Amino acid sequence: MSVVIFGDLFSFPDGQAATNRVYTYAKGFKENNVNVHIVCFSSLYLEVPNGVVDGIPYYHPFQQKTRSQYFIVRRWQNLLKYIRTYKLLKKINKEDKIEAINSWSNVLLTQLIGWMYCKFLGTKMVTECSEHPLRYYQGGSWTKRKGAMKFYIESRFCDGILCISRYLVDFHRNKGVNPEKLFLVPSTVDPIRFVHSGEKPVRNKYIGYFGSLTYKRDSVDVLINAFARFCNFHQDVYLILGGFCSDSQKEQIQALIVKLKIKERVQIVEYLTRQEILKYITNADVLVMVRSKDLESDASYPSKLTEFLATGKPVVTVSVGEIADHITDNVDAFLVEPNDVKGMSEKLDLIFSNYESARQVGLRGKKLTEGIFNYNYQATRILEFVRNLK
Repeated sequence: MSVVIFGDLFSFPDGQAATNRVYTYAKGFKENNVNVHIVCFSSLYLEVPNGVVDGIPYYHPFQQKTRSQYFIVRRWQNLLKYIRTYKLLKKINKEDKIEAINSWSNVLLTQLIGWMYCKFLGTKMVTECSEHPLRYYQGGSWTKRKGAMKFYIESRFCDGILCISRYLVDFHRNKGVNPEKLFLVPSTVDPIRFVHSGEKPVRNKYIGYFGSLTYKRDSVDVLINAFARFCNFHQDVYLILGGFCSDSQKEQIQALIVKLKIKERVQIVEYLTRQEILKYITNADVLVMVRSKDLESDASYPSKLTEFLATGKPVVTVSVGEIADHITDNVDAFLVEPNDVKGMSEKLDLIFSNYESARQVGLRGKKLTEGIFNYNYQATRILEFVRNLK
């Protein structure tokens, strides 16, 4: 028996938060003696479309290296992608019966195509829901109607839905989705990936933030302002910001750093490989997770928080969504309210003034990644849920 993880919401083997969650699912399924195949449905131009990572085979059915200048050729190549995907799934199903296809997409057409593949193959379709389904449909009445229609179709054309938060489970239930189709799967992490990795990339003590470098959703400006206050009391600690940002966002961040007169104490690192990111994360003295309080934060659960906890280092996190359901302030991590610059600065001061005590908090936080957030534990639950689906 096998499980296929399919969709255009992630790339593989490298990518962002969705890729990390896909990897934890795949590794967990494999360790539960279920074969896993990852099918990336995005139209990505790659030199090597297929491969194997940690014994997990992955495929990019688009199979194009360069973008054609002709519109009709590009449309034909996309059509071939649909055909290749079905042939691939049919081959996998023949060799190793597919128990379920786990679908990851925000595109209605992709969801419907995935549903058709499942019907042709006689297998179950279980969709992933890690974000609010209507987050892009909060405009006028017509936009909201389009979002409601899309949600209705997607939530009915599947056999099960994996929700990352209780909020999303309740949201689906309140919209009339059969509760038996809903299953709560919190953030998942493979703690083995976050043991100490390589030499420290900088000589000084540093606070690390690694994720999207934005103001709107990730509130990086709150961390920068908090660090500027913190600097007045700790002259030997630096701040490292790692992750993707647009040129305009980078200029905005750099302008704030200059304005606060902390240019010599802040480093921005971009375009890191996965191994380089791990080196920066695992060698940080303290890790910080910031996020704004909004619709998206209420519905989701940040994967980078569980990754930070897996290091065993002290973690400061903004308390949004359901973070406080699993984490207790000063016990597993250090919680602050959204947009609380003073509160975050005080937490950082508390940690570095009592680092050995803070380290014990970090080690207790790590234990959460060996239990509720552990990839293998959650994979076992998912497989049981899938097998019990009608």
